[in-house]
Order: sequence, then structure tokens, then C-alpha cells
Amino acid sequence: MELQIAYIGLSILMTLILILIGIKTIDKTYRQKSKNSKRKVILISFLIIWHIYIFVLASTEFMLNLEFPPRFFILTILPLFIFTGIFIYKNRNNTWIQNIPPHWLFFYQTFRILIEVIFVFTVSKGILHSNVTIEGYNFDMVYAFTVLIIGLIVFKKIIWYKRLILWWNYLGLGVIAIIIFLFQSTIYIPEFYGDIEPFPIEFLKYPYVLVPAFLMPSAVFIHILSIVQLRKMPVANTE
Repeated sequence: MELQIAYIGLSILMTLILILIGIKTIDKTYRQKSKNSKRKVILISFLIIWHIYIFVLASTEFMLNLEFPPRFFILTILPLFIFTGIFIYKNRNNTWIQNIPPHWLFFYQTFRILIEVIFVFTVSKGILHSNVTIEGYNFDMVYAFTVLIIGLIVFKKIIWYKRLILWWNYLGLGVIAIIIFLFQSTIYIPEFYGDIEPFPIEFLKYPYVLVPAFLMPSAVFIHILSIVQLRKMPVANTE
């Protein structure tokens, strides 16, 4: 029960942070209160509906089938990736992106430290394969700790370290790509890693499924949003 609370609690926390970022940005960008209220409702409604969708989907036997093609990936991760690409591309030149404090997007990624810690306990319960955690080939925890290290350097002065943070975001996307590969290969081509145990189907149940269906895509969304924001920033005058 404690493990389930950890997954749900972290997901609720990150949802509230996304809502806070959205509300603050809307209030800073737009002046018409009536339209602002509508935008906030759309933001909150989208997040709530997606959580309900995940819960309903993960409650069905349909999602527990690990045969190819990957049903879970097609029905959850892929739609969010498509949404991220289309949404950010259409809004890439909008003022609201620049109105988000850059360090908010930067420090958002620290939640990945907590995920990896929770993963260790999940493996001990036999609900997750060690392959996809720090005990195996997933070094996302190491990457996430760099947020704290680099954060001490660039906090509120990100424009001075624009190139560094850009590459840090690209690296973060690369780490997530490796994690996706680890999950998919451990499920569908386990022989790639030698003689290993099969991937626990339990992880596709709620609330564990919140990590690949919500938390991981949110990290991708924030990375890409940060990249777009940084690329539109002026270069700092260091003279």
C-alpha cells in the first residue's frame, strides 16, 4: 500500500506543479480575466481527463497483454508525444513560453530522482524488472542529480548558461529514449540481455503505470518546452 501511495502521491504533486506553472503563466501573459479562466479550466480539465483515462485503461485486461505491437505504448505514450510535438510547435513563437521562469522548467526534472528511488523499492516487491532501474541499465537517477549540481550554478541566471542548459535538455531527452528502449527491449527481446526473468506484468496496472503514462511524458514535454524557450532567448552580454 505504501508503494502505491508513493506513485499516486508523486503523480498528484507533479500534476499540481504543472497546474501552478500553467496558472502563473496565464496570469502573467493575458489580461482578460474571463478568457484566463477558460484557459485555466482547459488546462486543469485536460490533466484530470488524462488521469481518468489512464485509470480506466489500466483497469482493463486489455492493457495486460504484452504481445507485439505494444498496446500500452500506442494508447498512452505515443498520443502524448504527438500532442507535445504539435502543441509546442504551434505555440513556439507565443509570448507565454518566454513568461515561464526558466529555472522552473529546469528544476521540474528533479522529480526523476524520486521516481528512481521508488523504482528500487518496486523491484524489491517483484513488480518491476531490475533491468530498467539503477540496479540495471537505467542511469536516470545520476542524470537527475545533475539538476541539483548545475542548478547551483545557473539558478536564475540561465540566460548566461544558455548553451549548457540546452545540451543538458538534449541529454535528458536522450536518457529518456534509452529508458524507453530498456522497457521495450526487456519486454519484447529479453534474450538481448541474456538469461533474464520476464518483465512483471504487474507494472502495467494502476498506479505503477502512472510513470510511463504520465510522469515520463511530462518530463519530455518540459524538456522540449525548455529547449524552445532557450532557443528564443537573446544571448547574454558577458562583456
